[in-house]
Amino acid sequence: MRPPACMVVGIVIAGIAGMATARQATTTDSGVSGATAAQSHEPWRAPVLTTERYNEDWSVLADPVRRTGHWTEAFKYLPLDPGGTVYLTTGVELRLRYEHYREKYWGSAVPRESLLWKRALPYVDLHAGQARVFVQPEFAYATGARPAPGPVDRTGADLLQGFADVLFHMGGDATVRLRAGRELLGFGSQRLIGTRYGPNVMLAFDGLRTIVHRGALTANAFYVRPVETGPHAFDDRHSSSRALWGVYTTHAFAGGGIDLYYLGYRNDHAAFEQGVGREQRHTLGSRLFGAANGWHWNIEGMLQGGRFNDMPIRAWSLATEFGRSLATLRFAPDITVRADVASGDRSAQDHRLGTFNALFPKGKYFGELSPIGPYNIINLQPGVSFALSPQLQLGLLTTLYWRQSLGDGIYDMPGHLLRASGTSRARFIGREAEASLEWQPTAELTLSGSVSEFLPGSFIRQTGPAQRTGMIGLEANFRF
Repeated sequence: MRPPACMVVGIVIAGIAGMATARQATTTDSGVSGATAAQSHEPWRAPVLTTERYNEDWSVLADPVRRTGHWTEAFKYLPLDPGGTVYLTTGVELRLRYEHYREKYWGSAVPRESLLWKRALPYVDLHAGQARVFVQPEFAYATGARPAPGPVDRTGADLLQGFADVLFHMGGDATVRLRAGRELLGFGSQRLIGTRYGPNVMLAFDGLRTIVHRGALTANAFYVRPVETGPHAFDDRHSSSRALWGVYTTHAFAGGGIDLYYLGYRNDHAAFEQGVGREQRHTLGSRLFGAANGWHWNIEGMLQGGRFNDMPIRAWSLATEFGRSLATLRFAPDITVRADVASGDRSAQDHRLGTFNALFPKGKYFGELSPIGPYNIINLQPGVSFALSPQLQLGLLTTLYWRQSLGDGIYDMPGHLLRASGTSRARFIGREAEASLEWQPTAELTLSGSVSEFLPGSFIRQTGPAQRTGMIGLEANFRF
């Protein structure tokens, strides 16, 4: 997706967390117990830390021989019974992020905004045999947001995740896990279902999920409702007007995998340039991803149908990413080219909706600035990253945006209409440039910064204010 540096936070998390379904064969949801792993002679590595902390399996630390002596291990396996079958895993993420905007949304918003996001995400994971309870509160505050903090800026103290699940062994290597409660969901590259990690308040869902593993195959079936942020402490509630359900499968193979999925979505108060009304949408999609011989790729196609205000929905999207890692060269450059297309509506009078709906995409979708969401869009995004040292990453990125359909406007990341098409016949929206730097002095601490500039194109100039938008982002993240 985006090259590393400040963007690597979103990419590593989106890629690793989103591909967790393929990797759960070695994590808590795999059905392979830590005791089994401890009995083998294979070298043990600490789990990769993801946004979905419940996927980390630390039970191997029940065997003292497997411990490395790192200070965080004292928090990862806390036995509560003599046999060690009942134990706690704990951890926390502390993040400070500063963002300064100049002429936000090309001058349509406040001329200048400097906001500071503060977020703490502690968690407790209780295991008792094949049953588990996971609890993660969220403390998210914001200062400087103008005219006032929004739902992605501040939620105060609230419950981000809280669920219980139980694992059943079905014979051989097949397992079924049943889960109920509130949790973060991230599937694939998080183009349609993501954790919204970049903004301050993450996106959780209330509902039910079944996770099936058999060999290289992982299947998720779920029915959930998105959690909506309230202005006070412990007042976040799931939506009564929106629901999401589906089946998401991943088949892993050497060096990659393939996803096949169906997603159903209902929104009683959907809004597009076409109008406002009830939307029921169905998405069929597939993703092919992998890496080999220095090349890496990620290709995803999506078709959408359904009804909007008794009108048929016919929408689609194609997202591609191809990259080449030149590890033998100085600074190990990694060159990536990404191209995405998401359909727009041809006309507000044709009694058919063609606008693609990205549902619940990851935050910081096209970069740290990301003023535009993946709706009625064509974008081309070349980028390169450099490993200046093992701990220091530099990323350079540029993005070009066009409207896919001249009969539809442009939308922000949540899918709200930013600019209607009006009488404009211009296709070019604008171009964005970004430079970012990330330093990881320890395994737990990451410091990063980015500078972004968006130059508006002819469509922006013809439909309203058209100032250059700039953003500076600084972030400190401590996580174990």
